[in-house]
Amino acid sequence: MTYATIMVCLASDQPNEHCLAIASKMVERFDARIIGIAAAEFSPPLYFTAGEQADEMIEQGRNAIRTRLSELESEFRKVMNRGARHVEWRSNMETPIRFVAREARAADIIVIGQSRDGAFTDPFARANPSDLVMQAGRPLLVVPETVDWLDLRSVLVAWKDTQEARRAIADSLPLLRKAKDITIVEIVEDDGGREAASNRVHDVVAWLSHHDVVANALVPEQSSKRDAAAALDRIAANVGAGVIVAGAYGHSRLREWVLGGVTRHLVTESTRCVLLSR
Repeated sequence: MTYATIMVCLASDQPNEHCLAIASKMVERFDARIIGIAAAEFSPPLYFTAGEQADEMIEQGRNAIRTRLSELESEFRKVMNRGARHVEWRSNMETPIRFVAREARAADIIVIGQSRDGAFTDPFARANPSDLVMQAGRPLLVVPETVDWLDLRSVLVAWKDTQEARRAIADSLPLLRKAKDITIVEIVEDDGGREAASNRVHDVVAWLSHHDVVANALVPEQSSKRDAAAALDRIAANVGAGVIVAGAYGHSRLREWVLGGVTRHLVTESTRCVLLSR
């Protein structure tokens, strides 16, 4: 298994240099095809009018989106044409989350920029990774704005005995095979659970060994659910992790996906690249 096709999702309302830099490094490491993708949709203002003036406003808005998508394509090709063996661009004038989630069928993994917690994400200008991870059926590599290289000297796998974590570690195998040091950690959130957690992470270490991946097991002292995200950050810092691998957890609230606390923290606040899968 490898990442034969990497998709990088560009936003029309924020810088994309960090995503393009990481995607370029992944193309090089995995000798992969690269697909750039972007979408945007015109959103009429609240003071929207009608008649000829409205038609003119809509056309101006759509022309601006066409221009921006063309600019994004040029930016993407400028970076990727330097060394990628196969470069493809996809764009459309529609809601980004809908377009990217649909086109995700063509990729093995999607590189996307982080969305800051509490910051407004314009759904007409970019796909929110919090929504995309729930809909794409592909792993996401979420890239903070402060990161511009793929640091695989140390990778931390946030283990939890769930379907999401099992999917994440399977989806991350190509990346783990490129890593130098790998730590499998489970944050214990209940009394008397360390021994069982230790057994679980050692099972994961053994499973990885059968895939020619060497990893270490770690079960720290008990942490409360409220402190789980902070504990994960501390461990990542201690092992010098450049990437965190985790399952994406959430639930539907009247059709709206609401992420769990640790997942939300990883999507919005992590200072490291995060591979998320569901």
